[in-house]
Amino acid sequence: MSASSAFNDDKGGSSSVGEAEYAYDPVSGKIFSSDYNRHDDLKEMLDSNKDSLKLEAMKRIVAMIARGKNASDLFPAVVKNVACKNIEVKKLVYVYLVRYAEEQQDLALLSISTFQRGLKDPNQLIRASALRVLSSIRVTIIVPIMMLAIKEAASDMSPYVRKTAAHAIPKLYSLDPEQKDQLIEVIEKLLADKTTLVAGSVVMAFEEVCPERIDLIHKNYRKLCNLLIDVEEWGQVVIINMLTRYARTQFLNPNINESLLEEGSGGDKTFYGSDEDEDEDDDEKEKEKKAEAAAMAKRKPYVMDPDHRLLLRNTKPLLQSRNAAVVMAVAQLYFHLAPKAEVGVIAKALVRLLRSHSEVQFVVLQNVATMTIKRRGMFEPYLKSFYIRSTDPTQIKVLKLEVLTNLANETNISTILREFQTYIKSMDKDFVAATIQAIGRCATNIGEVRDTCLNGLVQLLSNRDELVVAESVVVIKKLLQMQPEKHSDIIKHMAKLTDNIQVPMARASILWLIGEYCEHVPKIAPDVLRKMAKSFTNEEDIVKLQIINLAAKLYLTNSKQTKLLTQYVLNLAKYDQNYDIRDRARFIRQLIVPTEKSGALSKYAKKLFLALKPAPVLESPFKDRDHFQLGSLSHLLNAKAGGYQELPDWPEAAPDPSVRNVEVPEWTKCSSREKRKEKKVEKPFYSDSEGESGPTESADSESDSATASDSRSGSEESGSGSESESEEDSESEEEEEEKKSKKKELKKPVQESESEQSSEEEDRKPEKKSKQQKSDSESESDEDEESESESSPSESEDSESEAEVKKKKKVAESKPPSKPVKKEKKEMSLLDLDDFEPAPSPQVTPVNTLLSNSLVTDLEGLSLSDSVLSPATIAPSSALKNYELLHRITGEGLTVEYCFSRQPFSPDANMVAVQLQFTNNSSSDTKSLHMEDVKLQSGMRVKEFPEIELLPAGETASAVMGIDFCDSTQAANFQLCTHTKKFFVSIQPPVGELMRTVFLTENEFKKEQGQLMGMNEITEKLTLDARCRNEHAIVQRVTAAANLSRVPCGSDKECSPPVRPPDHPVHRFAGRTVTSSSLVLVTVATREEGAAQLTVNCEKMVIGTMLVKDILLALTQ
Repeated sequence: MSASSAFNDDKGGSSSVGEAEYAYDPVSGKIFSSDYNRHDDLKEMLDSNKDSLKLEAMKRIVAMIARGKNASDLFPAVVKNVACKNIEVKKLVYVYLVRYAEEQQDLALLSISTFQRGLKDPNQLIRASALRVLSSIRVTIIVPIMMLAIKEAASDMSPYVRKTAAHAIPKLYSLDPEQKDQLIEVIEKLLADKTTLVAGSVVMAFEEVCPERIDLIHKNYRKLCNLLIDVEEWGQVVIINMLTRYARTQFLNPNINESLLEEGSGGDKTFYGSDEDEDEDDDEKEKEKKAEAAAMAKRKPYVMDPDHRLLLRNTKPLLQSRNAAVVMAVAQLYFHLAPKAEVGVIAKALVRLLRSHSEVQFVVLQNVATMTIKRRGMFEPYLKSFYIRSTDPTQIKVLKLEVLTNLANETNISTILREFQTYIKSMDKDFVAATIQAIGRCATNIGEVRDTCLNGLVQLLSNRDELVVAESVVVIKKLLQMQPEKHSDIIKHMAKLTDNIQVPMARASILWLIGEYCEHVPKIAPDVLRKMAKSFTNEEDIVKLQIINLAAKLYLTNSKQTKLLTQYVLNLAKYDQNYDIRDRARFIRQLIVPTEKSGALSKYAKKLFLALKPAPVLESPFKDRDHFQLGSLSHLLNAKAGGYQELPDWPEAAPDPSVRNVEVPEWTKCSSREKRKEKKVEKPFYSDSEGESGPTESADSESDSATASDSRSGSEESGSGSESESEEDSESEEEEEEKKSKKKELKKPVQESESEQSSEEEDRKPEKKSKQQKSDSESESDEDEESESESSPSESEDSESEAEVKKKKKVAESKPPSKPVKKEKKEMSLLDLDDFEPAPSPQVTPVNTLLSNSLVTDLEGLSLSDSVLSPATIAPSSALKNYELLHRITGEGLTVEYCFSRQPFSPDANMVAVQLQFTNNSSSDTKSLHMEDVKLQSGMRVKEFPEIELLPAGETASAVMGIDFCDSTQAANFQLCTHTKKFFVSIQPPVGELMRTVFLTENEFKKEQGQLMGMNEITEKLTLDARCRNEHAIVQRVTAAANLSRVPCGSDKECSPPVRPPDHPVHRFAGRTVTSSSLVLVTVATREEGAAQLTVNCEKMVIGTMLVKDILLALTQ
């Protein structure tokens, strides 16, 4: 890094990433004239012999690409480095080549031999990158090379390379469709893969290349169902959609008996109704009835296929996924495949998604609107979740209206209409129009409220807003067609509005109503025609057509009064500019004014014009959308999108289920002990499915027996590798079982307390629950076991390494200590924190005299995080910075301050504990202090502080609340309420408070730092403040800026005589982010004369960048 910065200084350019786009040409004197030496500094760096310069250049180039800048002219310079020995450089070169290989095909082809060598590289990342680049070169010449590379990669040892091979299959297929047969062989091979990393990618390739080859899925069906929970999120979406189509072809309709009963009841009605009809139809209908009865008798009672049940049971936990697409995929699977009694479980998950971004809400509401037409009861308990907020965008408001209208019935219509009344006052005109239409639909669907709705709409006719009145007129017109004779007053009232309403559609609707029901208003109708004839030439076309219609109808019913008026209107229309109006006038004149030329039609003019017209049916626009698969783009657009595959119909007879049976080799059959383990794991995980109601539950026992061996082998494959290690020791069997029984006893109170928690906490992911249980578990050995049993296969390597570290620590702890100093240090690093009782101070002092200086400072900086330690042992309250939440003046005498206590928040380990201090400065008591209306960004959560019932005047009270900031510095907004007032407040965390301390040795620190290089490392040079040049001050300022713990200097084997500290020590600090447990490593390396270098390594680059700024500020001010 230093070499690269020196290079930049020599160049005279800034070290920021690729800033200088155009260089200054000293010869021509023109700044923007030429491009000849653009990126010259980068080209020189790429040609140099130093790997550090090449790495810096590649970082800058990749950053340019990320910012959308064109770096294609650097292709020759970059492609030369494809054979570089440095792995970091090589990775970045491959990233660049994937981006530009398609544009610069000729140059990429020149280095194809290097990519082929890369496919044999010992590093799996290089092999995968080489294959990715190779499949990105879209040239037909290299199709055979690509085919060979994909086949080799499909049998690679690394699952990551196999996953990349699966990604390359669709690329090759689009380049050369003739390779389909060979690619299907590769897909078949990869479908048999047992790793979760490959599953999603290969199913995606299957969907792209050969979705019709359903036979490839049979043998892998149960494995895919069992692996589903551990596959990455986008893989889950693809697999669920594929399995939905698969299930529709392989299983029977679980609701078949219900649908037959419905058809039968429909048949009864027609059958009994036929008594009133003519006798000819009776015989036919009786025959039909008998045939239906025979079909019902033949049909066996429905029993759900065990594989069908397996799919439903294994997808159900995914309703708690954090990814909206996964939840939506499971919801559509249940809607299309589950028995009616079980579909209800998806409602709660979909309602949860309505708290997400507006784009997600839009898609979810589209699907909910379709579901509510067929299965209204499912969403009725969540009616209030569909109430409209003022902040919702218009398209969301209209969709929520649609859902509310679909859910309306006799019991809830009064509350829905009350909601609609408030919506009409909105400023959003499109939304108001949609609300009025919704009222009209409620009135047509529910006869009991028709009059109420009509009266309400008539009141709207006196509204000041013309659009509201116009929309009301259009809806009233439709409602009046149902019972016109009852509502002549309303027609009269609307006739008076013709003077005021200017919206063409509304005027046309009023004229149509008066013309259609002119017999109910015989006095008013001619007068309306007189007024309209006066303004005919200035009206819109749609209104002119209705004036002509009104004139014709009045001429036929009341020719005495209106004969001349009608002739006048027809004469005006005869010379109108619009040919539609001229044609209509000519046609009507011939029809109603009989002459010698006019034909026989004029006799029937009255029947033609004044025929009874059926009332319009106001239907939902989502009525016919369910023939598209829910959650698909076609359903969203209501039109078939490219690549959409129709959802197959259920088969009449069940296909052979034995095609899904897999022969289990002898050596994989598990022992009785493993069976016992399997039962222990399965029971609590699937316990929620016991509550599923309906006749299909009886099939569960069969499904368990039929798929026991498959699911067992599947779960073993997806089990952690560390578990198999523990099985080797036959002697430790009894000990393990004893530990497990202890652990169950410990977990009982945890489970009881969890069951009492609110529904919001139930929505939380299963992983978070397991983390909470971990923090509550008593002993370190229990934690080891739990991490072993719960680690997913994708993390098996990590879990093994963790287990090894813990084993080493245990061994070290069990050895008899040779020196008291060493023992003291070891105890501090490996404390069993729940059993820790702070020792009295007199006993500690003599030990301090024995410790070396560096060890004292290490222990000073070391902060141990556990709920048992009192606040004083971690950080004195004076050290914690207080922030003002509510000022005395704003709070009318109530002051509220808050600080981040840096204690673990016991109800939920993923939350940051925030301590609030309330001071009542007023003369009166404050009552009922509590929180309301919490507004958070998606993913964030809040655990409210308990209500403070009374805060007397002049008194102070404190409370603790928990906030899950989701590793971001976005504010948590809420209302702080007393018995009389509400105050809007917000808590925004500094980035340093989003962490918890973690203890690492120096060796562990360096090992972790080595894995967080490249883009995850940020380095800054600084000059330390004059008062901040000793070790104590640096430690104090860094730990004040961020909740990090000090990493002890030197190796674990501390020498017994005190060693003189180095002249320029390096200070290391470590922590983890609270929500995602990502490592945060900080290094402050001091130099001569107060110079220093700050390095932050963090997986989350945003947090790393913000933390660098905060620590820089703390050390330089």
